[in-house]
Amino acid sequence: MGSARTGRRAVLAAVLTTLALVTTACGGGGEVGNEVRTADGQVFDLSPEQPTRVRSDKVDAIAAKVPQAIRDRGTFVVTGSATTGPPLRFHATDDRTLVGSEIDFAYLVADILGLRLEALAADWSQNFVKIDSGEVDAFISNVTVTEERKEKYDFATYRLDNIALEVPKDDDWTYTDRKSLAGKRIGVGSGTNQEQLLVEWNESNIAEGLPAIDIAYYQQATDYYLALSSRRIDGYLGPNPVAVYHSATSGDTKIATTLSGAGEALQAEIAVATKKDNGLIAAVHEALQYAIDNGIYQKVIDRWGLQSEVVTRSRVNPPGLPKPGA
Repeated sequence: MGSARTGRRAVLAAVLTTLALVTTACGGGGEVGNEVRTADGQVFDLSPEQPTRVRSDKVDAIAAKVPQAIRDRGTFVVTGSATTGPPLRFHATDDRTLVGSEIDFAYLVADILGLRLEALAADWSQNFVKIDSGEVDAFISNVTVTEERKEKYDFATYRLDNIALEVPKDDDWTYTDRKSLAGKRIGVGSGTNQEQLLVEWNESNIAEGLPAIDIAYYQQATDYYLALSSRRIDGYLGPNPVAVYHSATSGDTKIATTLSGAGEALQAEIAVATKKDNGLIAAVHEALQYAIDNGIYQKVIDRWGLQSEVVTRSRVNPPGLPKPGA
């Protein structure tokens, strides 16, 4: 169940059983088409070739700000999760090639900086370790800016961070606020800002005499898909784009509510993360702002259905999700 191939088959099975979808351009060993079209007309390219990927020319003035060691190497080494799920970062129909919006944003930054992208994948916590060790230049994989992370990493934002509570489609319970989750079994990814919020909500509920939230941890999107479909959990708190994609393509779930990834404190943002004070974030920030100003950024947003997460400017180290207990 945890392998890339098994996970891919689970997603493809959900796609194939959904009447709202049309698949075309057969590929991936004939298992499913490389293109998925939702009922509202959004098209997702699942192919390893990615012929419609948005690219950019090098911008010399920005590229000149990249640290010399990286320029000499000629590559922009980026890490991220391979299991976030469509449309963010996932395996294409060949079960090997990493695709999705986060890969496209990494390509855009690399292009503008005049570097060749090298995309790697690791478990969530190991991605931070790779930055710490200098093995990679950046972590681009739906990373939320938090005050705790800002102590070790620099950030340049490129999307709003919205999260969603995804529940079985025929469930009749209504989410009003954190108290609605008391006594429910809710899935979440370990080490994520969603986990931090869920833990804080649970502590507040218990302090008010409400039943505890039964928190279930998952590392791969396909695992929580199966948990939701088998009713082993009442809901899953995760990235909004993944919930939108899955609810549209599976036909089995719906979104009960959407929230800022920082809870009620502020509107959270997704950002490129680099090792603190290594001299790279200024160039990354300018590359992102160049893409925003020149309409290239919007093409990536539209390609992956992320219209609700648009930003009009990239920010360096903005206020983030407060530290636990703050």
